[in-house]
Amino acid sequence: MTNAASDDWRVGVDIGGTFTDVVLWREGSENLVQVKLLTTPDDPSRAVLDGVGQALDRAGIDARQLTSVVHGTTLVANALIERKGVATGLITTTGFRDVLEIGREWRYDLFNLDIEMPPPLVPRRLCLEIDERIDANGAIDTALNLDQLPALVETFRAQNVRSIGVCLLHAYLNPAHEQAVGAALAKAMPDVTISLSSDVCPEMGEYERTSTTVANAYVHPLFRDYVERLAAALDELGYTRELLLVLSDGRGIAADVAVKYPIRLVQSGPAAGAEAARLFGELANQNDILCFDMGGTTAKACLIHDGEPERTVNFEVARETRFAEGSGLPLLIPAIDMIEIGAGGGSIAQVDQRGLLQVGPHSAGADPGPACYGRGNEHPTVTDCDLLLGYLDENAFLGGKMVLDRAAATKAVQTHLADPLGITAIEAAWRVHETVTANMA
Repeated sequence: MTNAASDDWRVGVDIGGTFTDVVLWREGSENLVQVKLLTTPDDPSRAVLDGVGQALDRAGIDARQLTSVVHGTTLVANALIERKGVATGLITTTGFRDVLEIGREWRYDLFNLDIEMPPPLVPRRLCLEIDERIDANGAIDTALNLDQLPALVETFRAQNVRSIGVCLLHAYLNPAHEQAVGAALAKAMPDVTISLSSDVCPEMGEYERTSTTVANAYVHPLFRDYVERLAAALDELGYTRELLLVLSDGRGIAADVAVKYPIRLVQSGPAAGAEAARLFGELANQNDILCFDMGGTTAKACLIHDGEPERTVNFEVARETRFAEGSGLPLLIPAIDMIEIGAGGGSIAQVDQRGLLQVGPHSAGADPGPACYGRGNEHPTVTDCDLLLGYLDENAFLGGKMVLDRAAATKAVQTHLADPLGITAIEAAWRVHETVTANMA
């Protein structure tokens, strides 16, 4: 090991649904180490620690010499898109349990009689009511009846709920009732995470505020457990500074704050990429840039205009239809404005009940991954099709550290796409390629 404690060594980490990237660099020098490895879905921190360890070994330093670790991730977004959060409940004002079901009155496809709206993250049976009312001026109209809470708690326990969102009417003006419910819940269900709308999203707009709060609750336990494991493991390595995470608006935030509001990191990884694109544009004297990011689970695009990325406080994730407003889950958080669809290298292709080809939104992720990874997945993905079409070299994948199984990819495409469609495997692979390209375009 070299003794360079005064040197400014920094680590950047990005976790995607399929790959984890680690970059170690020394400020003011050309010292740069890059590591790419498969994400470990059962515990994403394992891939991060493995990558950080490899980078430190290659640089000849140890974790005590690091001055910062900055982390961007798509874990929150992928959990929402693939519906892989925890069993979540909602407590709301009496008469408002159907806010998530009703949504807004517009239809994103006016003439489609078979329109499919995104299903709420919380089923109606777990949307429970409590007597209380705050009026539009923030005054208490109906006192909070906490005597009703034990019955709600029993319902949540019976359904193995692990996280609860509390969204009471006009709580953004007066959070007293929400805070009282939150305190009582924390005492009655100490192992359950609690998200209050007055903390997560203190904004007007009942549907959007409820949707944002529920989304935060839905991913809260998963994200908290992950960050706590990662921070503890970095500490064991000898890293003594604060772990920083990237928010959806591109800013950094301390890990202990981030774990309370994971929904604010829904665009974390892509936001970091957009900020990097902005910086590259600045260095190249280019102020108008189209930034594109395709990963293993999703594809995203961002417009940088006059040297700044477009920003929003009102956007959607997990859209049923790519450009249709109202077809996704609405969120009210500061974010870099992006278009996102469930189309990545690991997106699964299938023939639906109508006999039509469909790509995504479900992904094979890193484990088992595409069929060509040889880890037991039998369903074709975009990566499998790209391998058959020659866009990928089976012997040069992941820097040559991983050999792809062309036979497994061919079998998956033939069985699940080519045979049902009555075409060859190459033709089926090309149709998948065309479909996902058209979706992204």
